[in-house]
Amino acid sequence: MVSAADVVAAAERFAGVIPPSPLQRNERLSARHDLDVWLKREDLNAVRSYKGRGAFNFVSGLAVELRERGVVCASAGNHGQGVAFACASLGVRARVYLPRTTPRQKRDRVATLGGRHVEVVVEGDTYDDAAAAARAHAEATGATLIPAFDDPRTIAGQGTVVKEIIEQLGRAPDALVVPVGGGGLLAGTLTWLAERAPDVRVIGAEPLGAASMAHALEAGAPVPLAHLDPFVDGAAVRQVGQHTHAIAAAHRPRLVAVPEGQICVEMLDLYQSDGIISEPAGALASAALGDLELAPGATVVCVLSGGNNDVSRYAEIVERALVFEGRKHYFLVEFPQEPGALRRFLDDVLGQDDDITLFEYVKRNNRETGPALVGIELGTPENLAPMLKRMETAPHRIERVPPDSPLFTFLV
Repeated sequence: MVSAADVVAAAERFAGVIPPSPLQRNERLSARHDLDVWLKREDLNAVRSYKGRGAFNFVSGLAVELRERGVVCASAGNHGQGVAFACASLGVRARVYLPRTTPRQKRDRVATLGGRHVEVVVEGDTYDDAAAAARAHAEATGATLIPAFDDPRTIAGQGTVVKEIIEQLGRAPDALVVPVGGGGLLAGTLTWLAERAPDVRVIGAEPLGAASMAHALEAGAPVPLAHLDPFVDGAAVRQVGQHTHAIAAAHRPRLVAVPEGQICVEMLDLYQSDGIISEPAGALASAALGDLELAPGATVVCVLSGGNNDVSRYAEIVERALVFEGRKHYFLVEFPQEPGALRRFLDDVLGQDDDITLFEYVKRNNRETGPALVGIELGTPENLAPMLKRMETAPHRIERVPPDSPLFTFLV
């Protein structure tokens, strides 16, 4: 398995190549949750995530003949960047498989970090599809497969994050919150703390739509999720690894499933209040703070695991955040085919601080009425109940589109 000594060896292996990332106290989160909250800023290193640690530890330990054959990996984006960085630093050829859901920004970063040493291949709709293609390439060519999370060398490299935290803080925190996808960072964290600071409470934050570690612990073995929401692409893994599951099963950390909308709210708060650009997986840990029961004033460190966010995604992030907060709602409204119908709807239904953000009207020439899809953004969530009451007395036929409706998937 993996030991604290392996974590120390990994830190020594890339000393001078990957400098420690900053540990910063966050005033906003500390005040909001009545805690002493610190952020481990893994988004500020060269790879913009912690994934360079495990990748460099793995590649640098390969024998010369294995380096000459080259390496291959699958990634949702960040592991690929870590492998690209490691291979460019060590002069090793690599092929990186990315699923089609990987944001363009991450694809470009893999190519930029790897330069002439790395070939990028886009394959499949999910991480697991890309992983199958990477395994097939390794078997066909003899290239060494670098797992994104399920290997002791990768786990040891990721464990250096918590080693740095305790050194920078000067003491062990009361609790440590880490994002969980395949479980490499969680496993490395548990390994180090079990030997060096066993009293630290470890909380793993998973996306609600990709809670694969909780699923594995409940089943007693790594098993695939029947459904996977790929939105939190850096942590959207259908099945955790054998090694990572074994370590989590041995230490039983608390796991919290965080709704994707809640993650989006935290991403926007990080950006607007703290000036931090976080990807969805990077905001997982701090987004989970509201779901934890910790003593007031407790020192909590959240690992901000990555900042590789494509700016084109912010429109969707804002939309998901508004829906989660109860400020964005959609309705099917049947309007009479006559002048002034929309004006009457505005006067009869909308409040002073409410606004229409979407209006798609389909006119039917052979009918007296025509349907429209209407999106309304409320000034505050509390405006919803009065608006629904006004809708009951309005002359229009109005049907609310609930967030769990299949139609809603076409809107968000």
